[in-house]
Amino acid sequence: MLNVKTPQEVWELIEQEFDRSVLPECVPLSEAAGRVLARDVLAGEYVPDFNRSTVDGYAVRAKDTFGCSDSMPALLMQAGQVNMGEGAGLRVAEGVCVSVPTGGEVPDGADAMVMVEYTEDYGDGTIGILKPVAPGANMIYRGDDVAPGRIVLKAGKRLMPQDVGAMAAMGISGVTVAGRPRVGIISTGDELVPVDEAPGPGQIRDVNSTLLQSLLLADGAEAVLYGIVKDQKELLVSTVERALQECDMVLISGGSSVGAKDATCQVIEEQGSVLIHGIAMKPGKPTILGKAGEKPVVGLPGHPVAAFFVTRLFVLPLLDRLTGLERCRFPVKAMLEESVGANHGRAQYMGVFLRKEGNQIFARPIRSKSGLITSLAGAAGYFCIARDCEGMAAGTEIDVEIL
Repeated sequence: MLNVKTPQEVWELIEQEFDRSVLPECVPLSEAAGRVLARDVLAGEYVPDFNRSTVDGYAVRAKDTFGCSDSMPALLMQAGQVNMGEGAGLRVAEGVCVSVPTGGEVPDGADAMVMVEYTEDYGDGTIGILKPVAPGANMIYRGDDVAPGRIVLKAGKRLMPQDVGAMAAMGISGVTVAGRPRVGIISTGDELVPVDEAPGPGQIRDVNSTLLQSLLLADGAEAVLYGIVKDQKELLVSTVERALQECDMVLISGGSSVGAKDATCQVIEEQGSVLIHGIAMKPGKPTILGKAGEKPVVGLPGHPVAAFFVTRLFVLPLLDRLTGLERCRFPVKAMLEESVGANHGRAQYMGVFLRKEGNQIFARPIRSKSGLITSLAGAAGYFCIARDCEGMAAGTEIDVEIL
């Protein structure tokens, strides 16, 4: 008999039972995008390391431009120019300006840049300023981006290209990240054949191995395939033991219900302990969550759609715990195009197709049975009908998790 827990109870149990266990490693900055940062990144220098112009123009003392206009320009003497990639080597005194290119160093004494479009060169060393500027205009001060000691990136963040760029600006060439977790995938069932074989009578292709592998690779993990294991407990035991030795987590697809041949629960219990057998959700009710040492072992439903949702909802959060990833989700608001019923007492997850009309996003629910994975092909996301809700009417605003 299943001892059913709610999805919320499962997430809370994952937080309680599992923690960061994947060892960190140092990778070159060029390979850091997509990895999970294992330690805070602190700035060790000023970026930029000098006052920098954001325009082509003239470095000035802002107060020398106050009150000027097209009809009454401020007249300043040009004291020289700054070359790109060189120090200024000049000082701006009262009544003086210096020509500076975009990105060039703003000389000492200047506190603003006037765009060249608002100046006139009279040819005798005098520059007319046609528009006043405020202090700080058109320039970046030393350390405006980062200053030594400041935390630029926090541990637990998945590194994006802009994060890599920030570290490059600080001269960081290598970064410590969580290792890629290795996840073993085992498919069980006498009815399964490899994807490249034609099924015989009563047989089906092993969809879940490839499906789970794709989900894991997209999330930054390494997937280790252990093939198809027939419905023999001894074979499953030896395969699970091998996977536990070689991987940080093990997924067993199929054999998670309470049928006579479903040995997954027994095998997990023999390897450690069963924390959960049954989640109050549809699809995916017979899911098993176990623990062998500190390693999670998950028994997934054999039906591909159920395995897909359980992996998205619970296996990926397990990976987050192993790597320390602080994941942020931002669901999209959409209007339900059709009314949908729900299975009272279980959270129900449904895929959706999305379309946009004006400023409104519409969601069309995908009606499917849990064994029909092709129904999810092309789906943009999914939503949840709460376990205490008997359905949702067309026109209801829902939160869609984008796939």
